Amino acid sequence: MVFLRRAASAAPSTAADRAVFPYAFWLVFGLSLAWSLRAAQVDLGVLVSAEARANVWRFVRGMVPPDLSPAFLRLMALPVLETIQISIAGTALAVLIGLPLGMVATSTLTWSGILHERRRGSSRLVGFLPYAVARGVLSVFRSIPEFVWAFMFVRAVGLGAFPGVLAIGVAYGGMLGKVYSEILEGVDPRPIETLQSAGAGRLGLVAYGVLPQALPTFISYTLYRWECAIRASAILGFVGAGGLGQQIELSMRMFAFPEVLTLLGLLGCLVASVDALSAWVRRRVVR
Repeated sequence: MVFLRRAASAAPSTAADRAVFPYAFWLVFGLSLAWSLRAAQVDLGVLVSAEARANVWRFVRGMVPPDLSPAFLRLMALPVLETIQISIAGTALAVLIGLPLGMVATSTLTWSGILHERRRGSSRLVGFLPYAVARGVLSVFRSIPEFVWAFMFVRAVGLGAFPGVLAIGVAYGGMLGKVYSEILEGVDPRPIETLQSAGAGRLGLVAYGVLPQALPTFISYTLYRWECAIRASAILGFVGAGGLGQQIELSMRMFAFPEVLTLLGLLGCLVASVDALSAWVRRRVVR
């Protein structure tokens, strides 16, 4: 009876909390947004002022018409190819870094969940330590922007495409590993329980119960990161990491704005092509 009275008294409180939460959330969000806009000195009036419009128009007018000369387009063929190579090699390196770290950073694979129901005390601690280390390494990798990684790798190995590959591989490896671990932790446990009841070992549970469920999402998110790597390679070029970005930086430094417009158009076509290709692959994999 005491338990029933406590449950009955707790139910209205829980319902009241749920009713108040949306208002409290939006109030805190609104105050945080207002404070952030004030702290960042956001002023839309400056953006649309006459001086700003004149400066933008002067910049745009200096870019038109784009440089479409055959000699310049032939010269840009190699940077376009280099941008694609940087993105592919960087994404492949990111998968090589993120997949093993992501699996170790998955709690259900290392120290908790169905696979570890019979483990107790120190045995679970042995599995928790690599889990915590992998989580920490992934946090470090993804907390440093790829631009900063590229700057450090340019200092380490020199100018060119190689530091761009390393920067994308390390930064995106941290991102992929974190997402991979969350995908693995969110798989349906029922197939795993069925395999376990049939006598499957731990390796069989992972190979036939976990990975087949996660693989389509793995591929989908990895392809999305490849699209992001194409865009990132353009930014990394500003610190000397090769590709179209380096050509854009050189053209802007020489005030050759028609060349900049052409390079931006090439980059846009490249991103659109990669987006269409990855969307086609995702449809065939997820279907």
